[in-house]
Amino acid sequence: MRLGVLDIGSNTVHLLVANARAGGRPTATTSHRSVLRLMRYLQPDGSISPEGVKGLVDAVAAACAHARAEGVDELLATATSAVRDATNGEAVIAQIEDVLGQPLQVLGGETEARFTYLAVRRWFGWSAGQILLFDIGGGSLEIAGGGDELPDLAESVPLGAGRSTVQFLPHDPPSADEIDELRQHAMSVLAPVAERFAALPRPDHVVGSSKAIRSLAKLAGYPVPGWSGIDRMVLPRRELKDWIPRLARIPAEAREALPGITADRTFQIVAAAVVVERAMKALDVEELEVSPWALREGVLLRYIESLEY
Repeated sequence: MRLGVLDIGSNTVHLLVANARAGGRPTATTSHRSVLRLMRYLQPDGSISPEGVKGLVDAVAAACAHARAEGVDELLATATSAVRDATNGEAVIAQIEDVLGQPLQVLGGETEARFTYLAVRRWFGWSAGQILLFDIGGGSLEIAGGGDELPDLAESVPLGAGRSTVQFLPHDPPSADEIDELRQHAMSVLAPVAERFAALPRPDHVVGSSKAIRSLAKLAGYPVPGWSGIDRMVLPRRELKDWIPRLARIPAEAREALPGITADRTFQIVAAAVVVERAMKALDVEELEVSPWALREGVLLRYIESLEY
């Protein structure tokens, strides 16, 4: 059957279309993405502005049209932190569901981490042993770890790249003081999280799975020896840390000229780099292996498991 996974995130509305069958590996066929950066539309009371809601609804409508054109049999629609945390979230969800013509699954932060961990586990396989996962989106940072298909520990903290940019890096380019303030804030948020993860066995693989991490790996990382392509990239903390002041000195409009930095990431890539580097530091990690599978694939895999053989 032909499945569509619609991920309504803080930065983009992203539709993934894949062929799937019970017991089989899903095969992605196409995708459709609208860039919103919803954090720009957050008002002082925590609500999404009317302009932001319109942009969101229009993007969902465009994704639905694309899904129909692709002959999607089942649409799995999910929303993450931007919609989840907005003070007018219920009203926004109702408008989205009107466009979808079906219920919207709003994922809690821990559930988001668990879906993403499932995708990473399937990508790396059972022989990978203990996995520690980092996934940064626009609104939140998810961390999960364990040795089985479900993580032993999964947490979500409000350190997303878009959220951190709006709160701590309002100027373009940001000042050194703004960068330092974000660093300190991230460490204070991550300190208790790191203590809890320290109780888990030492990971055999530390993995980063988000688009931001893939972009940073193209910029500051290197391919696994003997492999080529972003599917087997490594992001070292030392090189990432070295890139932060260089990134911060470049205006957002000029960052697209850098390797791996796409137009939709130019404004929030500095915050992403700071938060990921601080998370690696807090959890005593020196490098991340990049996974091409993340939340959308996790949602898809969980649905496939529900199909009868």
